[in-house]
Amino acid sequence: MASTISAGTLTVKLTESVSLNGSDMGATNTFTVAAINEVSQRIVTIDASNVRTLFEFGAVIGRGKFISANVKYIRITNKDDTNPVSLNIESASSNCWVTVTAGSSWWMSATTGAMEADDDTTVVAPVFQDITKISGHGGTNAIDVDCYVALT
Repeated sequence: MASTISAGTLTVKLTESVSLNGSDMGATNTFTVAAINEVSQRIVTIDASNVRTLFEFGAVIGRGKFISANVKYIRITNKDDTNPVSLNIESASSNCWVTVTAGSSWWMSATTGAMEADDDTTVVAPVFQDITKISGHGGTNAIDVDCYVALT
């Protein structure tokens, strides 16, 4: 059976708008990805005091798991109006926590070869690894997040 889905182009626009001393200091940057044929979007409530897996990435598809090589764009938006959410971006041997403030988003354009996290202070060339999992933690608050993944 052949698919009847027609691939599309994902367009993401990031616009900054600010005027300083009467001068426009804003910018708009556009990112496009052709041949997107799968999108997953969902609202997830991260319950208080627990780390919850939002996405997993690997070589095979499964519940909440995507094929790493096919992931072209990920966005996680904190839908809370007050509290931050912490995201844990993990690879096979390291992880990195980032805080997303209320109403803000975290995004990236791929999962393969996309992460280097190291607590060693020795200066060496980075060794990038594929992301294997993204989890969220709301601290002592339940936090709603809007999760979006686009794949080819």
